[in-house]
Amino acid sequence: MGGAGATWCSRRPVRRRWLGGKMAAVSLRLGDLVWGKLGRYPPWPGKIVNPPKDLKKPRGKKCFFVKFFGTEDHAWIKVEQLKPYHAHKEEMIKINKGKRFQQAVDAVEEFLRRAKGKDQTSSHNSADDKNRRNSSEERSRPNSGDEKRKLSLSEGKVKKNMGEGKKRVSSGSSERGSKSPLKRAQEQSPRKRGRPPKDEKDLTIPESSTVKGVMAGPMAAFKWQPTVSEPVKDADPHFHHFLLSQTEKPAVCYQAITKKLKICEEETGSTSIQAADSTAVNGSITPTDKKIGFLGLGLMGSGIVSNLLKMGHTVTVWNRTAEKCDLFIQEGARLGRTPAEVVSTCDITFACVSDPKAAKDLVLGPSGVLQGIRPGKCYVDMSTVDADTVTELAQVIVSRGGRFLEAPVSGNQQLSNDGMLVILAAGDRGLYEDCSSCFQAMGKTSFFLVSAWKEEEPEGSEPVLSGAGEVGNAAKMMLIVNMVQGSFMATIAEGLTLAQVTGQSQQTLLDILNQGQLASIFLDQKCQNILQGNFKPDFYLKYIQKDLRLAIALGDAVNHPTPMAAAANEVYKRAKALDQSDNDMSAVYRAYIH
Repeated sequence: MGGAGATWCSRRPVRRRWLGGKMAAVSLRLGDLVWGKLGRYPPWPGKIVNPPKDLKKPRGKKCFFVKFFGTEDHAWIKVEQLKPYHAHKEEMIKINKGKRFQQAVDAVEEFLRRAKGKDQTSSHNSADDKNRRNSSEERSRPNSGDEKRKLSLSEGKVKKNMGEGKKRVSSGSSERGSKSPLKRAQEQSPRKRGRPPKDEKDLTIPESSTVKGVMAGPMAAFKWQPTVSEPVKDADPHFHHFLLSQTEKPAVCYQAITKKLKICEEETGSTSIQAADSTAVNGSITPTDKKIGFLGLGLMGSGIVSNLLKMGHTVTVWNRTAEKCDLFIQEGARLGRTPAEVVSTCDITFACVSDPKAAKDLVLGPSGVLQGIRPGKCYVDMSTVDADTVTELAQVIVSRGGRFLEAPVSGNQQLSNDGMLVILAAGDRGLYEDCSSCFQAMGKTSFFLVSAWKEEEPEGSEPVLSGAGEVGNAAKMMLIVNMVQGSFMATIAEGLTLAQVTGQSQQTLLDILNQGQLASIFLDQKCQNILQGNFKPDFYLKYIQKDLRLAIALGDAVNHPTPMAAAANEVYKRAKALDQSDNDMSAVYRAYIH
């Protein structure tokens, strides 16, 4: 890893090759076809276009607004992150082999064919127009005193306007002068505001029939973030991974969120690989060359796998309900028939299942993970379970010569789809580092956790940070995080119902909370769910209740009181009795109104 102060940027030869050379000398202008590079995503074909009027240009280095082919994605791209399309076409096709990438290139070629056809038609029509104008000029040549006076006045106006850098001609004739196409396109004209001129309309990027309705693939991170009440239309929920959104407010929608990784050691003894907001210049993820397996395609697992595929990882998938694998097979994943087969054919296998029983069955059951473990095989459990369960699984994996890492994730379905999860890890430190490109693809931050107690090791003992983080640390931390979240959700529901029964406006309560110190995306989204009666699961109620139960047991094990969590747990149990288990956790609200 290069020590606590090292950055990962120095380990990205792909980014250096992209930024190398004399890119600044390339002359680009409106309408040019280009290869655009944004953040960690592969180069993608696009066209330089005019941005929406309400979309401000970011400050700093020179950049262009690019519309990407085969998608509905667009973003401000710095000039050093752009390459001319034709000059680098063969180079890009060699290094990108994805299905969506090929569809995007096909869309470019289709656009070029259409543009060429239109140019030929336009050339033919221009000749006809010239002949008609010449004939018209012959007929309209002034032959009377009045017409001569009109012409003289017209010429006087032309000369005056020429002094101002503008030249006007009589109606029906074409515009002439030395202006560039870009300047002319930016001028106001008499046509209806907002409607593009005919020649611009002809050059709009077509959506190929082969890619229509397909989500944006590796460039999906450039989509502008939709609001909760305005879901993306015709978008596969498994492949919605955004940076920019067409429906976001203009004040913030141009801010590209990418990941600049750094290593830091915190005073608590935990080590984190953290992500920071930055610009597109920070480079891309270089996917590991190791074969990746993934077991469990639920709400969280589906989003994780989609992002692994987008970032170029080789992934083999398995799910108890095999039909859930079909979507990912279409996107380039391989199918494993059993957990044992996946583990035996892959270098690192991740798993994300619902609870301790499912985690144990996956490893110890028939054709389970343990049967595929051989010396050197790696297993990463991302399930939220108790420390005893994960310790037992680690022991059996290591006993077969395997390597083990626990890495539960904090987030929900939306954050999983967006690749913005928080990963908490403990166990084999070397394996944690081997998973770095995977963690970058699925999350915004990852933490390697060691016990704070370990800081007081006797002098001369091996430093804890150089070896394994005690298995169970991540499980404990994850349960504490979800305990806080679940208790907070129950308190939100309690407050909204109390407002209702006392004659107060629930919407006003939300507005007040959103203006105070409690304001957060979580608060707003969950309150909106309640106000709209929309309890589509983003985090299952039954799972947050499970986590509360396990957190209370964790407190009992160390004789620590958890009365708030215990009270919240009872409310969730009542909600489960009202058949709310498979709804979102915000459905705990219904426990208060029945």
